[in-house]
Amino acid sequence: MATRYVRALLWGIATAQVVLAMRVVFRFVRTAGGVIIGPTAAPSRAAVAAIVPALDEEQRLAPCLDGLIAQGSELAAIVVVDGGSRDGTVALARCYAERDPRVRVVIAGPSPAGWNGKAYNLEVGLRNAPPAPWVLTIDADARPAPGLVAALVAFAERAGLDALSVAARQDVPSPGLSLLHPTLLATLVYRYGQPGHATRDPAAVQANGQCMLLRRAALVQIGGFALVRASRCEDVTLARALAKSGALVGFYETDGLLTTEMYASAREAWANWPRSLPLRDQYSGAAGWLGLLEVTLVQALPPLLLPAAWRLRAWPVVGALIALIAIRVGVLEGTARAYQRRTVAYWLSPTLDLPVAVRLWQSALQRRPPVWRGRRLVR
Repeated sequence: MATRYVRALLWGIATAQVVLAMRVVFRFVRTAGGVIIGPTAAPSRAAVAAIVPALDEEQRLAPCLDGLIAQGSELAAIVVVDGGSRDGTVALARCYAERDPRVRVVIAGPSPAGWNGKAYNLEVGLRNAPPAPWVLTIDADARPAPGLVAALVAFAERAGLDALSVAARQDVPSPGLSLLHPTLLATLVYRYGQPGHATRDPAAVQANGQCMLLRRAALVQIGGFALVRASRCEDVTLARALAKSGALVGFYETDGLLTTEMYASAREAWANWPRSLPLRDQYSGAAGWLGLLEVTLVQALPPLLLPAAWRLRAWPVVGALIALIAIRVGVLEGTARAYQRRTVAYWLSPTLDLPVAVRLWQSALQRRPPVWRGRRLVR
């Protein structure tokens, strides 16, 4: 009797997995063959104002500013907005302001009620930036190579984009992070497919706030960064809002033009990235929950269910699970190019699929807003 119930449960789960896997595979096919942005020999004459939000970034800010001041004349201003740092962030930024007149330091202080810190810093930066036709938001952990800004603006103008963001190449400095980070990244690939495309569909947009180029007129039209003041995933929420307004929004890889070290350790990544990774906001709706089911049933569970299906000799289920595991191996191969270095830990990262799926559900269902750098985020 118990075997019958286990077999029925297994078949039920397998059926759901196949249905969701069809959605995932269709997404992979639809987003295959994406465009990669490379260096340009014909930079645009359009001016760009960069906004760098910062909070306790003394250890990471210098490579970002070094990369920004190495950009060409199209980068008209670099506005560093400090949200109340307790380390040497402001002093460091002011040293760069003495070196390059494009660098401005703005003290925003702690965010007011109803605002998360990064969104508030971006809004303050927008108010203090010169009225350039393009706005570049770039995180302090990003490391832009020379020519990045020229390449992004030239591509955006050629493609008629109103916004684009960049999937940076990741630098993971520890074995634990090499194991965890690729699994967290894979959850995005399962839910949204591969980069290299543009869309006006809010449900299909992808975004990375580490480096985001925005047409100023389109940004102002939707109300600026005030629109995302209470979002935990302000970059994706902004992209969705722009797409809903009719803007064309793109998400692309670059040919080595941007790298980043998001986190210093697996512990830091485990604590912080999942707070935004469920991508829950006012636009996500039922599709957001369905995406988490895809991560759980299609990405995480197949290796755990395979031994039980084999013991029960449920051969159609065994075949389906092997196919899902093969898809996971393919995703692992596909995301390899997103990393500067790939150790053995990278190839073992699927072993953390189930803990990561549980962590995302925990974050999505958490009622109490999380804390980031000593400040509680608003919902």
